Amino acid sequence: MASTVRPKARPTIHEFDLIRALHRRHGRRSPSVIQGIGDDAAVITSQADEWTVLTTDLLTEGIHFDLRTATMADIGFRAAAANLSDIAAMGATPQYLLISLAIPRTGTSRHVYQLYRGMMAACRPHHVGLIGGDTSASSSGWFLSVTLIGIVPRRKALFRSGARVGDFLYVTGTIGDSLAGLKLLNEPSPGTKRDPWAATLSMKHRQFLIKRHLRPIARIAEGQWLSTHRLATSAIDISDGLSGDLRHICEESHVGADIDLSALPLSPACRAYITSRKLDPVYLALTGGEDYELLFTVSPRQRQRLERTAIEKGFSLTCIGTIHPFRFGMQALSSRGQRRRLINTSYEHFTNQLQPRR
Repeated sequence: MASTVRPKARPTIHEFDLIRALHRRHGRRSPSVIQGIGDDAAVITSQADEWTVLTTDLLTEGIHFDLRTATMADIGFRAAAANLSDIAAMGATPQYLLISLAIPRTGTSRHVYQLYRGMMAACRPHHVGLIGGDTSASSSGWFLSVTLIGIVPRRKALFRSGARVGDFLYVTGTIGDSLAGLKLLNEPSPGTKRDPWAATLSMKHRQFLIKRHLRPIARIAEGQWLSTHRLATSAIDISDGLSGDLRHICEESHVGADIDLSALPLSPACRAYITSRKLDPVYLALTGGEDYELLFTVSPRQRQRLERTAIEKGFSLTCIGTIHPFRFGMQALSSRGQRRRLINTSYEHFTNQLQPRR
C-alpha cells in the first residue's frame, strides 16, 4: 500500500500565548512605568520639567521591506532604528516602545520572535522598554507599526523650523551608503554567472554597505548633544534622501539653501561602489534615504564651538552648505563652480508607489 506524504501543518499562533511570551522576553519595568504590558493601556509618569516626544512609523511588506533580501531580525532592527532616528532628530532621549503587528498566514511564532529580537537589539543600547502594542491576522503580507516615546528637557527640543539666514548646514556621518547597500542586495550574488560586477567590489566594502542598509544606527548621542548644548538651530533625520529632507527644513523655516556638492560626505565603501558601477556620486548622495544621519543647521557664532567639541566627542560632522533667504530657493554648487537649482530626488509615497521602496 502506497504511503501518503502529508505537508507539515503550519504551527498555530495563539495570540495571548504570544503576547505573554513577548512580555517575558522583552517587557521592562522601571520606576517611571506604572503599568506596562498586560492591561488595556500602558501608564507612565512624566516630570514637570520635561516634554514628551512621540513618533510612529508604519512599515508594509513590499513597500518598506522585502523578505527576499532581509531577515525578520533585520526588518525589526530597521523598524526600530527609523523611530529612534526621529527621536534623535528632536534631540530627545527614547524611553518606551509600542508595537502593533499584522501577521500573514505564512507567519509563525518564530518569525515574530526574530522580528522582536531585531527591534530590541536596536533599542537595548538606549535602554528603551517595550510597554505595549497589538497583534492581528493579515490577509496580505506583514504590517508593522512602531511607536516610540521619548523625553527632552523643556524648550530644548530641536525642530525643522529654526534655521536662520547665515546658518551653516551640517550632516553627521556619511550618506548614500544605505541606497548602495540596497542596490547590492538586489544584484545577483557575487560570483554567479548572472553577476556582471564580479570582483569589482571588495567583500569588506560590500558587507559595510549592506550592513548600513540592514542595520542603520540612529544618532541618538549626537542629537542629545546638539539639543543639550543648544548648538543646532534646526534638525531633521535623513530618512527619505538629503534633497527632500533639506526641503522640509527650508519650508518649515521659510529659508533657502546652497549646497556644495563636492562637500557631500561619502564613505570609502560608497565611493568604491560608485566607481565600480560607474554611477553619479551626487545622485546617490542626494537620493539615498534611510542612512538616518542628522541634517542640521548651526549659527555662525556656534560653529567653532561645534567643531571643537565634535572632535572631543568623536562625532563625525561635515559642513555641506549655508542657509539663504527664501527667495534664493534651493541651489547646489558643483565641483566646477556651476550653480543650479537643487531638484528633489528623494522618495515620496504614492508618487513612487509603483516602485517598491525596499
